[in-house]
Amino acid sequence: MKLNEKQKEALLGIFEYEQTHDPSKFSLGWSWSDVRVSPATLNNLILKGLVEEKFHSNSYRGLLLTELGREQAKQLAEPTEVYEKPQDENLILPDDIFEDIIGHDEVKELLMAALLAEKPVHVLLAGPPALAKSLFLWDIEQVCGEQAIWLLGSATSKAGLWDLVAEREPSVLLIDELDKMNAADTAALLSLMEGGRLMRAKKGRTLNITVPIEVIAATNQVAKLSPELKSRFAMRKLKPYDAVQYRIVVKGVLVRRENVNPELAEEIAQKLEGKSQDVRDAVRVARLSPQLGIDKTIRLLLT
Repeated sequence: MKLNEKQKEALLGIFEYEQTHDPSKFSLGWSWSDVRVSPATLNNLILKGLVEEKFHSNSYRGLLLTELGREQAKQLAEPTEVYEKPQDENLILPDDIFEDIIGHDEVKELLMAALLAEKPVHVLLAGPPALAKSLFLWDIEQVCGEQAIWLLGSATSKAGLWDLVAEREPSVLLIDELDKMNAADTAALLSLMEGGRLMRAKKGRTLNITVPIEVIAATNQVAKLSPELKSRFAMRKLKPYDAVQYRIVVKGVLVRRENVNPELAEEIAQKLEGKSQDVRDAVRVARLSPQLGIDKTIRLLLT
């Protein structure tokens, strides 16, 4: 059956979505917004007998792949080109990799063990903002260098995200704001985490790569994640800092990452006490204070 590239990619994405989600959720089918495929493309797949209408009402149109659609997707998934990832050297992690993060000792232990494990162990850091989740990802990226890719869940796109993984072949995938990743990217991520397999139709061929990749992610809202995605992670909930810990973290980040002198970092940390628990606020104050002064910057940002 002749399909254009948009239809091939849509069919593979739908197939992957159905394969990585609980079938019981599809009693009324999935909607176009679930699979991030335009209604026009779906209508073309329906005309070709690859997708069928499962349910239709004034407010919802539920669709599913037909048997022909599943068979066609399986054929597309058969590799026409196979890329094999060369064996990377083992990650070398310094003992002080997380020295700018105060507390969270058990989280540090878990991440070190996961990063050094022979086979991937995916870790999810969960909790409200300002608990050092992003700092952990930041430290890992700095140490791993080219072996790591940092992504924002709110800013990924299926083509860009997976092409980047295919081209760079990283050992570690760092994802901040995982709860904001769209459904299509999430479906592909599920497959990558489960078996390290990355598939997509691209320019007349099928990309089929096995990438033994480790995923370290952070999320503010666990409730927004699907059960399938949560089950693939070792999840660790972070506890809030107290005032003393926050001051120490702010000073460490400003001195180490922003090249702020220790006295100024101490002053910023003290003046933010009781006004913020987000280290990003301290970074913003440090960057703006040469123009505005510390007090005025804090007033403009936080009141």
